[in-house]
Amino acid sequence: MIDDRDRKILNLLQTDADTSIADLADRVALSVSACWRRVRRLYEQGFVLRRIALLDRQKMKVPTTVYVMVQTSDHSAEWLDKFRQAVVDIPEIIEVHRLTGNIDYLLKIVLPNVEHLDHIYKDLVAKVKFVDVSSYISMEEMKATTMIPTAYA
Repeated sequence: MIDDRDRKILNLLQTDADTSIADLADRVALSVSACWRRVRRLYEQGFVLRRIALLDRQKMKVPTTVYVMVQTSDHSAEWLDKFRQAVVDIPEIIEVHRLTGNIDYLLKIVLPNVEHLDHIYKDLVAKVKFVDVSSYISMEEMKATTMIPTAYA
């Protein structure tokens, strides 16, 4: 069980995981040692999975986002294993979601340009069979965050 102070710590860590314990303690009105114990407990209990660095996509030269919707007629474990390995092997595919409804999977792909999508498409369809693959190019990123709500924990 976490309390409001834990939620505030988690929100601060989501904003900047490099925030010092002293700064966290000051911002949540705790002593440094009490804050450190809470942070350690939050990690131990699995509320914080890992610390990462978010890279600038422009500087990394992958500014283009494409969403690909995939339909398959094969829902076997073997197909799923092949599909899972195929998407893991393509670094430009940064998210994959299995969906309800008439679309089976949604892929989020980051690319240097739209033309590069053809390489990803050919690589993917060479590894796995699909009924339909539809691509949608993002024209504007209106909201992007890695922060998840903490109110429900």
